[in-house]
Amino acid sequence: SVMTRWQKGLEDRAWNSIYLANHDQPRAVSRFGNDSQFRVESAKMLATFTHLLQGTPYIYQGEEIGMTNVAFDSIEDYRDVEILNMYREQVTERGRDAKEILNLIHAKGRDNARTPMQWTADEQAGFTTGTPWIKVNPNYKKINAAQALADPNSIFHYYKKLIQLRKENPVFVYGTYDLILNDHEEIYAFTRTLDADRLLVILNFSWNTPVFELPKNISFTSHELLISNYNVDDEDIRRITLRPYETRVYRLK
Repeated sequence: SVMTRWQKGLEDRAWNSIYLANHDQPRAVSRFGNDSQFRVESAKMLATFTHLLQGTPYIYQGEEIGMTNVAFDSIEDYRDVEILNMYREQVTERGRDAKEILNLIHAKGRDNARTPMQWTADEQAGFTTGTPWIKVNPNYKKINAAQALADPNSIFHYYKKLIQLRKENPVFVYGTYDLILNDHEEIYAFTRTLDADRLLVILNFSWNTPVFELPKNISFTSHELLISNYNVDDEDIRRITLRPYETRVYRLK
């Protein structure tokens, strides 16, 4: 995979920056996850992905509460000059269907990442008492920082757990990366190893329920679940039916 090439290519040579979103990209949970039915689960899975690879994870504002793409109904609500020029060229000059072009903008437009931070369920999402430069995402009453802080099972608190794990376990920062499933279409799994400390990271990047099978060459006598985005029973981890966007991190002993 591309990630493995970077992880192994920089090993003992350089230090990478790990991120999924910025001001020029769509919201991570909308682009790589599922921002409707499995928004919370997929946002937690993506956070596990960025925080447990070798490198420094970057969190783009709003990512830690699962902010999503915005689907404005009118081109007049967008501000990105690139979007406006593209719309004019495709719709006004070439006659393409306006709804089709708006759907493309909804999925990939840069303004997805530029709507105001959603702080509260108050007017303008608590961002301002005035008129913001671009409209607030209408879902701010459901997705906002105040709600996330109040819910112990929120995406925000999951991020805190991941950060704490990185602080307490040097293997998350300095451990050697090894991919353990080659070219699986839905599951991304790898180990991080530092001396005798070894971690297993399992990530389901789909809404399906694929079966994870641990390669036979990975031996251990016991395992400890460190973090997961679902409730997990104490089961045999050599064969696991993963739920949509499920992630698990184990310490192998």
